[in-house]
Amino acid sequence: MSLWGGRFKEKASVQFKKFNDSLPVDYRMAVQDIVGSIAWAGAIHKVGVLSDDELVNLQNALNELKASVEQNPNQILESDAEDIHSWVETQLIEKTGDLGKKLHTGRSRNDQVATDLKLWCKETGGDLLFALVNLQQAMMNLAEREKGTVLPGYTHLQRAQPVTFGHWCLAYVEMFNRDIGRLKDALYRLDVSPLGSGALAGTAYPIDRKTLAHNLGFRAATMNSLDAVSDRDHVIELLASASISMMHLSRFAEDLIFYNSGEAGFVEMSDLVSSGSSLMPQKKNPDACELIRGKTGRVVGSLAGMLTTMKALSLAYNKDMQEDKEGLFDALDTWLECMEMAVLVADGLKVNRSRTLAAAQQGYANATELADYLVSKDIPFREAHHIVGEVVLAAIEKGCPLEDLTLTQLQTFSGKIGQDVYQHLSIESTLDKREALGGTSRSQVEQAIANIQSGNEEILNEQVAGAPGKHQVNVALQQVKQRLDAQRAAVMSVRRARMSDVEKIHQLVDYWANEGEILPRTQENIIHDVQNFVVAEIGGEVVGCASLYIYQKGLAEIRSVVVDKEFHRQGQGKALVQYLLEFANQMELKTVIVLTYIPDYFSALGFGLIDKSSLADNIIEDSDQSANKNPNEEVAMEYIVDRLEK
Repeated sequence: MSLWGGRFKEKASVQFKKFNDSLPVDYRMAVQDIVGSIAWAGAIHKVGVLSDDELVNLQNALNELKASVEQNPNQILESDAEDIHSWVETQLIEKTGDLGKKLHTGRSRNDQVATDLKLWCKETGGDLLFALVNLQQAMMNLAEREKGTVLPGYTHLQRAQPVTFGHWCLAYVEMFNRDIGRLKDALYRLDVSPLGSGALAGTAYPIDRKTLAHNLGFRAATMNSLDAVSDRDHVIELLASASISMMHLSRFAEDLIFYNSGEAGFVEMSDLVSSGSSLMPQKKNPDACELIRGKTGRVVGSLAGMLTTMKALSLAYNKDMQEDKEGLFDALDTWLECMEMAVLVADGLKVNRSRTLAAAQQGYANATELADYLVSKDIPFREAHHIVGEVVLAAIEKGCPLEDLTLTQLQTFSGKIGQDVYQHLSIESTLDKREALGGTSRSQVEQAIANIQSGNEEILNEQVAGAPGKHQVNVALQQVKQRLDAQRAAVMSVRRARMSDVEKIHQLVDYWANEGEILPRTQENIIHDVQNFVVAEIGGEVVGCASLYIYQKGLAEIRSVVVDKEFHRQGQGKALVQYLLEFANQMELKTVIVLTYIPDYFSALGFGLIDKSSLADNIIEDSDQSANKNPNEEVAMEYIVDRLEK
């Protein structure tokens, strides 16, 4: 059904219809269109367009349609509707008859599509923000692992000064941190609702647009109807954020492609992100990095295309703006995929530490240290620079590093060079001197990792605290924070249990069982079930444990969550539970339950109370009551694992 056929005597040609229709692209905004329609129904009900019964009928029909779309979005593509708005309206009319035709009162497709797209961008922004933080975390994990690894630093692709591999990782962490800032800024600016702006002049109905905006999760409503329906700055800003971030990812990929080359041999890519040659069996190609580098042009091209489309459009809406979504969707999909692939690359990277050290010791990377040494002997830097240049030339002629020149040989260039010069020429000395803020010394790398880790938490906490329960971006950020916490638990202190942990697990379980806090478990039972346990470590010592018992496809229970009493209130229990929730997500479980006497603790971790009697008999039988507890105080709680899905 066409939404505009009354003015026309003839139908559009098949060729034009195919050229004009946007459904194959904008069907991705179906849920947002329905959500906006539900809110609009409420708004026109308040001004008397809809009766109470009509509002209920429309909202019920729209909610049914939303559930159907969420279950099977591809059903939309079977339609010959012009766009997602006409598809939703047609489906609504089929469900409610003439009532469905009343919904569009006071609304235009111009403000409707602008609203849909902003809602989609807000929700997608949460996934992108999580991916950026996740990528940062992967690089910080790698920095922590390789913080002491020596790496030659380069300028002009010439060896310059030694750095640490951890310092190299943190350079990209800084880039991704700026990407996070740009994305957050873009999400803030787009968080205003255009709904109620009509085609261009505003709606003729006395709609409370501020309340409507808040009901949709926006922080405010737009202030000018002409601008509201024709603004695509948010598309351009998101594409710009994606393009800059992809440029960073491309530099990351290029570095690793070089480091992975046979000429450098600094790193080896995981088999998970590499491919071979159909002809040369010895080849192992860094295809993941090459594709990241290649896809950067695709994202930058989308930005250039959108800028070109918008550069000469008169106010207000023009059909040219239909071109905004295809490039945006593709660019953000590509950005997200490349970030996730970069995490896989970083997680599986093997560093050849002997090769990087050998390379750092070549190329006279310690020449600057010799110059600084001469400065400490009261020689002006420019003169010291010249002297060291002559020393390097002599070392090249002799085919040896600076530190292999004898003291007598060095003193021919300056009598102020003493025996103490050699301690300044070592790689260790070169690195340790870089203690200034942002330097490559090991202590600075460790401090930077700690600062960035806490900074990320502050960023997410600040956003989530903004307007809990009302702001869709903040809801997405809450999910990001849950995922980040789960991942940090995995890499910082929690791991899967091993047979060597059995005795310590038994000690912990036995202690708290004797205290009446949990049910006892024999050592034989723990041995049999060890594959279901995870442990928390501090300084290599096991200080806590927990287990995940799978009852059936889709259902599991968290059991035996205990932490050594000397390490309480340090977050280990939370880390154990979050690790198991992330593991449950990877296992594609649907629900995780817990039987507990401390519901507030698990409520803070996202669990909700359920009726204990609703649990299957075998679950209750497996969970006998503690002798020291009142059975009436034990409650059942569940966690819906879908919350961790992207």
